[in-house]
Amino acid sequence: QVQLVESGGGLVQTGGSLRLSCAASRSIASSDIMAWYRQRPGEQRTLVASITAGPWLNYADAVEGRFTISTDNVKNTLNLQMNSLTPEDSGVYYCAISWSTATSWGQGTRVTVSA
Repeated sequence: QVQLVESGGGLVQTGGSLRLSCAASRSIASSDIMAWYRQRPGEQRTLVASITAGPWLNYADAVEGRFTISTDNVKNTLNLQMNSLTPEDSGVYYCAISWSTATSWGQGTRVTVSA
């Protein structure tokens, strides 16, 4: 079973930055799609950003221009650089990576942006 371990979450003030990382126990070079999702209390998990071979990048409108998704195929990590953070960015962030028909999820890392 593939394991994904997220890190980098924490508490930051409005306008600050955080960098999330997702370390995979399997090579990500052969993955189909990699993504970051966010879940706020009482809400469904929503897509924040995704990346596929190409690379083709996709961002939620609310984070376009502030967040950058990237990969490190040597370290097998998926990253999310988050700048100009606002309280609306708070939540638990999950990474998800798909290989063929199977998708693995991380355990989540909490991001809290104070006003």
